[in-house]
Amino acid sequence: MVYLKNLTAADFLLCLSLPLRIANYGSKSFIIQRLYCSFGASAFYMNIYASIIFMCYIAANRYLKIVHPSGTHVLQSVRAAHIISMVTWVCLLAPSVTYSILFFITEKPLMFTPSRCGALFSASISLLFKIVHTLCTIIFLLVFISMVFFYYSSSRRVLQAQETQLASSGSEKLVKSRRNMLVLVSIFCVCFVPYHLVRLPYAFLWNSCSVGPVLYYLKEVAIMVSVFNICLDPVVYFFLCKTFRAHVRKMSRRADDPNEQTNKPGE
Repeated sequence: MVYLKNLTAADFLLCLSLPLRIANYGSKSFIIQRLYCSFGASAFYMNIYASIIFMCYIAANRYLKIVHPSGTHVLQSVRAAHIISMVTWVCLLAPSVTYSILFFITEKPLMFTPSRCGALFSASISLLFKIVHTLCTIIFLLVFISMVFFYYSSSRRVLQAQETQLASSGSEKLVKSRRNMLVLVSIFCVCFVPYHLVRLPYAFLWNSCSVGPVLYYLKEVAIMVSVFNICLDPVVYFFLCKTFRAHVRKMSRRADDPNEQTNKPGE
């Protein structure tokens, strides 16, 4: 629940950063572009990676529930989840704040409104941009490998349990855990793999006249797919959160049963 709440917070903050990104592409205002390039872009990408990391934490928690079903592992405690979540947000905020401060300190003076944020970057910001993009790609690769490992290990554990106790309730719980893990891994791959196939090449070749424009448009399409994660995360909530699942079913029953609807005044 702790990790699900943090994933929800990341999705909510990502939604808040979207209007500034849309305004940046729909407006020619230099002020809006400076706001987006200095603050909006860092907030946008910070929350994307917050979603990636917290999805990994949820998958790790599912894996630990299979390996340690009694919940005795120290990482399965609520206190540990709160500490891990707080440290994660601090680590994400640090480069974002550093980037925003350096942007305002070293911003290039321009007499026109550039089409991309890269035109406003100084040499130090360009270097930081490449370092952060490289670190983010490494984080993504580590998370991707971890999630594949969690799903593979969970599947093996389920198969072993089914061989020894075919009809037991414990085996059914393991099957549900593997299904939940598959939902996580599938959403993760659909939303974030295409973007990272383009992101690192773009970080180093964005100013190339030959491949830069192509990589730019590929990156924008991949970002749209990544943002679609906001719409798919409720599927994660439904499968992993009993309270959310019960609430959805209750609302569905109310919609289907007219006797449960509240009568309008005067009727």
